[in-house]
Amino acid sequence: MTTDTGALPVADRRTVRRAAARLVRADGRAFASALALNALAAGAGVVGPWLVGRIVDEVRAGRGAGAVDRLALWILLCALAQLVLARWARYVAHRFGERTLARVRETFVERLLGLPASVVERAGTGDLTARGTADVATVGTTLRDIGPELLVYAVQALFVLGAVFALSPWLGLFGLLGLTPVWLAVRWYLRRARDAYLAEGAATSAVAEIVAATAAGARTVEAFRLQKARTAASREALEVSRRSRYRTLGLRTVFFPSVEISYTIPVAGVLLVGGWLHGRGLIGLGAVVAGALYMRQFTDPLDMVLMRLEQLQSSGASFARVEGIAEAPRAPVGTARNPADDRIEVRGVRYAYERGGEVLRGVDLTVRPGERLAVVGASGAGKTTLSRLLAGIDAPASGSVTVGGVPMAELEPARLRRQVVLVTQEHHVFLGSVRDNLLIAEPGATDEELWRALGAVGADGWVRELPEGLDTGLGQGGRVTDGSQAQQLALARVVLADPHTLILDEATALLDPATARHTERGLAAVLAGRTVIAIAHRLHTAHDADRVAVMEDGLVTELGTHDELVAADGAYAALWRTWHGDDGTARGPVGTA
Repeated sequence: MTTDTGALPVADRRTVRRAAARLVRADGRAFASALALNALAAGAGVVGPWLVGRIVDEVRAGRGAGAVDRLALWILLCALAQLVLARWARYVAHRFGERTLARVRETFVERLLGLPASVVERAGTGDLTARGTADVATVGTTLRDIGPELLVYAVQALFVLGAVFALSPWLGLFGLLGLTPVWLAVRWYLRRARDAYLAEGAATSAVAEIVAATAAGARTVEAFRLQKARTAASREALEVSRRSRYRTLGLRTVFFPSVEISYTIPVAGVLLVGGWLHGRGLIGLGAVVAGALYMRQFTDPLDMVLMRLEQLQSSGASFARVEGIAEAPRAPVGTARNPADDRIEVRGVRYAYERGGEVLRGVDLTVRPGERLAVVGASGAGKTTLSRLLAGIDAPASGSVTVGGVPMAELEPARLRRQVVLVTQEHHVFLGSVRDNLLIAEPGATDEELWRALGAVGADGWVRELPEGLDTGLGQGGRVTDGSQAQQLALARVVLADPHTLILDEATALLDPATARHTERGLAAVLAGRTVIAIAHRLHTAHDADRVAVMEDGLVTELGTHDELVAADGAYAALWRTWHGDDGTARGPVGTA
């Protein structure tokens, strides 16, 4: 579950293990092939020290150079076989890693797109950006590089240790006991590493959030001279990030020196015990030499395993953050009931944000199918909050918002979008052509339908002037659109989506008044017979509407036609006089919150 701060959850150890097991099962044949090839390579590698021991015994027995040469040839052949098998194993493991990384990325994007908009907004762009970039990249490095190498060296270490036991159980036992300091150091490190790396990831997200928020609000920061405040906030976030990185660095500076010192203990133990056993005739000198070589050889893969284990803690924390998306609140499962009609009913609705007072205080409103309703009021009256509830983005704390008798928030996303679409002034132009940006709404639309949608919102003129028309690339590396053009593309997508109810929350705020009015009238003509709810910041929208709802302090205080409300000489009439002016000239917006 998300916390009060809106932070996205982090998966626990058990969930991460289950997720890793699912990834392995999804490409089990490749994983098994990599494991088998690594086992064969490790088997070829352990033959060398045993053959060296045989050479020692052969020389002590007085054998000639021919016997030594034959054994040396076998050592060479085994080394060559190990090289070929190890490279083959790495190739198979890397292919497994790339395919698995693709699954991780696809699953992350699918889960992210399935999150309710309210959850995404509370989480902030910084955390999502950090999880989708740095954390996924770290997981990718593990799957592509660290994972395969860890598998290779772990198998080699096990085979080498097994070879020592095969030479002499006593040598193997004392060699294993000599690894006790290594085991203690690993245990100490693992108890602390996961939390430290999770804290480092959270600090990275906080830095990303500060940077993203400052960049997005750069004009506001400059206008209100907030540079010092934003710089201070950035420095504070960076200081937390620095301390979290020093924490993980401190763990490594204790862990690795401890392990390096401990490597000499197993070798010394095998030599001492082997010498004692040889002195009593219980073991040959060749076996002692081979055992010492094995334990010396054992430190190389063990060292690599421990290095990769340390890197695995960082990637494990990143994987926990990536998998945590699956535990975020999901959109409710859609009800099987179909709305009886397109009538929207708001009854006794109350709503409050987590860190604020009550925004809606018992709103009652009925929106008739096919009518044009304008919602007006001063900033902070609750207009935008109401629009989000009408669009099913948020659910009311109490009361109900229904369409055709079915709660809006219970409709599955696909069905909800066929009923209601909310359009705000925040629009995004996707990388790709104009055509690509429009086909998002209706993939099967023809060029004629695309031009008709563009014409409905007044965008066909500037699109026809583009070098390649509908095929002109937009965004980075292509044509850069301004705010009004981005809004027109978003509105054209709405026309193509063809919803029954359209909610416009300052959707034309970035357009100049003449263009805005032309666009709104064009939309009204295209959406004739459909319900249009406009959060009005220019009162000409209210003047053209069938009815006007006036909001004050979280309540609908007036409801009627423009003429009726002006004649009533209440709050709407005061807004109209303020906006329209005594000289008949429109003054500007009446409030945008």
